[in-house]
Parts: sequence; structure tokens; C-alpha cells
Amino acid sequence: MECVVQGIIETQHVEALEILLQGLCGVQRERLRIHEICLKSGPNLGPVASEVRLLCDLEQAEPSWTVRHIGGAMRGAGAEQISVLVRTMVESKASKNVLRMFYLLGYKLDHELLRVGFSFHFNRGAQITVTVSSINKMLKVHATDEAVPVTPGIQLVEVTAPASAETYAEVASAVSSFCEYLAPLLHLSKPGISTGVVPTAAAAAASLMSDGGGTTL
Repeated sequence: MECVVQGIIETQHVEALEILLQGLCGVQRERLRIHEICLKSGPNLGPVASEVRLLCDLEQAEPSWTVRHIGGAMRGAGAEQISVLVRTMVESKASKNVLRMFYLLGYKLDHELLRVGFSFHFNRGAQITVTVSSINKMLKVHATDEAVPVTPGIQLVEVTAPASAETYAEVASAVSSFCEYLAPLLHLSKPGISTGVVPTAAAAAASLMSDGGGTTL
């Protein structure tokens, strides 16, 4: 299970966001280059379609693979009252033969993306991860070197934190509190709810760039 919110920011303001995140998190950023392959089950696997995502970390000297399955979101009055999406999520490390294995099982390629950017991992009331990345599509199957931006000039910001049935309320509160610090630059909301760029982003970015991240937050 995880708590997640997303938002978008113009590429010209990403450096300012990085300065802000560096000051808030107190850790160094990690470079991000992930080849994401989305597979969907074929008819031989049952009438209900399932979807898995294979993530290949291209920043590693030896690319590593992870299998991720994202399930349904929490529903009900409790879910409506919190500002983050709570959903089931299971992931596991895998070998380099994982794609071939899923093809043999009957899964088919649905689409693939290349995410390029950076991430921060830190503890602030919960184990929070912030990723800032451009989303790129492939012009040819698996051709990561030829990927082009889906939305030029715009980058995706995602804040996630692992949770459980017992801790999700506490984790959701920690994520929401952290997101308030980013509000001058971008608005973060549940995935699927588009809020666009915020009108204060340019002024906030200019202030952060001139300050150099020296302001105590």
C-alpha cells in the first residue's frame, strides 16, 4: 500500500524546485533514468485483464529490474476526506529475463515510457520519495535512445510514501504536510485530477534562484 500525489511543473522552474527540495530534505538527489514497460494480460489468463509494470533502472552500471503491480484505490468516506490517494501496490526485484517470462505467460506490450530526472528519499514523518521527471515515449519498441517528450516543457512531480492499513492515515497526513512547502511552485493532488501549473510558480522560482536555497524553511 502507498500514499501518492502528483503535479506538474514547467521545466524552466525545475532547478528552483530542486533547490527547495534540497533545503527541505537535507539529502543529495539521485539521478533517475527509468525504462518503464507496461504489460497487459492476454485472454488466456482469464476474463479480467491485469496489468504489470516492469521498471528497468538504467542509471545502474548493470541495469536492474523491478516488477510493480498497482491495484485499486481505497474507497469510501475515509478516502474522500484525505487529500492523497491511498492504493495497493506490490513490487519485487526481478532478473533481466523478467520481460521474456511475462511474454511466455501470455502478457502483451501495452506501452512503454522513459522517465528521466531525479529523486529525493528522506524521512519526514514517513519514508517519503519525491521524483521529478520528464515523461518520454518511444518511437520504436525499446528504443530508449530515441525517446521524445510526451509534453515538452512540462515535468511530472510525484510524492509517494509506503503505508499499511494501520498507518495510512498517519502517512497521508505526513505527505500532505510536506506538500504544503511546495505549494508556491506547484499544486499536488490525487493522480487523475489535473490542476495545471500554479500562477505563483514564476515568482517563487525567481525568489529561490536569487536566494540560492539559503532561506531556512
